[in-house]
Order: sequence, then C-alpha cells, then structure tokens
Amino acid sequence: MNARLPLTAAMTPTAILQHDITPEGDDYEIVRRVVEKISLDYRDQPSLEVLAEAVGETPTGLQKLFTRWAGISPKGFLQAVTLDHARRLLSEGMPLLEASYEVGMSGPGRLHDLFVTHEAMSPGDYKTRGAGLTIRYGFHISPFGVALVMVTDRGLAGLAFNDAGDERAAFADMSGRWPNATFVEDMAATAPYAARIFDPARWRSEEKLRVVLIGTDFQVRVWQALLKIPMGRACSYSAIAADIGAPAASRAVGAAVGANPLSFVVPCHRALGKSGALTGYHWGVTRKRAMLGWEAGQLGA
Repeated sequence: MNARLPLTAAMTPTAILQHDITPEGDDYEIVRRVVEKISLDYRDQPSLEVLAEAVGETPTGLQKLFTRWAGISPKGFLQAVTLDHARRLLSEGMPLLEASYEVGMSGPGRLHDLFVTHEAMSPGDYKTRGAGLTIRYGFHISPFGVALVMVTDRGLAGLAFNDAGDERAAFADMSGRWPNATFVEDMAATAPYAARIFDPARWRSEEKLRVVLIGTDFQVRVWQALLKIPMGRACSYSAIAADIGAPAASRAVGAAVGANPLSFVVPCHRALGKSGALTGYHWGVTRKRAMLGWEAGQLGA
C-alpha cells in the first residue's frame, strides 16, 4: 500500500490560507453559521438583525458579506433553500430558478454551469483500488470551506470539503477509496483545478473541466446521471434510478450518490429525497444547503 499522509505541522489552516485562491476565504465560516441557523430556525424566518447577532456581525456587515459570497441576501437565501421550500420545490416539480421569482429574487442575467468533459476508468482499473495510479493533492480555500483537490494525469479525480482543522480526516476519507494508489502532495498541480472549479467566470464551454470517474460501473452510471442535472434544479433518487434504467434501485442510487468522490463538480448536492427533503450529504447538510444557495446566487447574477 502506497497511500500516505505527509501532512506536516506546517500544513495548518494558516499555512493553507497562504495559498488562498479566494479573496474572501474566511467568509465561509461566518456563512456556514448563518446557513446553519437558517436551517434550524427557518420556520421563525429570522431577521437580518437576529442572524447578525448570532454570528457577531453588524446587520450591514453581514448583509454585505453574505451577498458578496452568495450573490443573494440572507433573506433571499432563507426564502430559496430552506427545507420547507426544497420540499415544495420537488413536490411541485418547480425548478429552483423559477421558484426564485416567486420569492422576489432577481431573474437570471445569464446561465452558468460547470462545463465538464468526463471519462471513466475501466472496471478492471477500479478493482485494483488505485494500484499504479499517482494522485496529486492539495488543500485550497473555496466558497464552501477548505477543499481537498485530487488530480491524476487524466484530470480531476477527487474533490472533498472540510472545515479548518479537519484536513487529516478529509484526506483519510478520500485516500481510503483508492488505498493502493500513490499520493503526492502537489498544490502547484491542483491549484489550476481549484481556480477553475470555483470561478463562475470560467464556466464556459471553451474551457471544459477534465474529470476522471473512478468507481464501479453502477456508481459511474449514477454519477453520469448527476452531471445531467442543470444548475438551479433538483432531482430525486428515484428519478435518477429511472434515468439509469434501474427504477427499483433508489436505495442503491442513494448509496452511489453518497460515495461520489467529486463533490460539487458531480452535483450530488442537487439530489433530494422523494419528499424533497435535503437528505444526508457526505460533507454536511449545511454545506449542501450552502451550495444550493450559492448556485441560486450565480443564476441571479
């Protein structure tokens, strides 16, 4: 087994921040707390003043910070992606973008999405658990916390998220998927991918993102189905199962969605339970809600 974890004492959140590719890299921690409070208290429709007090910000400061981060105000986010709204969204078959009009958000000026070109490793390659494969990795600040980016010579192979201080756990989780691979810390190799993924201005067809899917045949089929879900829309596990020709396999689809190694890029955050509930997300339901809200902001930009 060649997998190793050469994270040193120097690889602390401070050290990672030295490689910050997002000027507002610290915003996510405040945003995360606001999203968490909204998620818990959405029935009370907390005001901007209440949200600001909860995170130690002034109302004006929070309004500016959150709007800069998401492209919509805290109120717009509350209206767009609370659990109640997500349930209604799916049950009525209403796209998130159309729902945004209903709650008074501005309409879209342009439609962005990750233009992804992907290939899958053969089932035989997957069965070797990464033997002979070199995976380069690096930690980068993203709109959703610290992002662990993993690449091979064929393209992006892994994208995970963690809060500052949990880098080791995130690496152990991801490297354990391909235990026979060789892992090399190489932020110079991963930085261009991180910059491409989180910069909406670069989401265009002439700059496609190269992705390699490493999983079982069934998992790859599910992940390919996820790539078909447009930004601003949601899809149920049962609908995904039907799309891949396995309508009775909703539970297996849910497991494959949970095993997705390319969070955000392969948009498993757009998959919802049958009732429309924002079901469990490997990197945290709060982060899932944040991604949906962030995307709503991009559509309204």
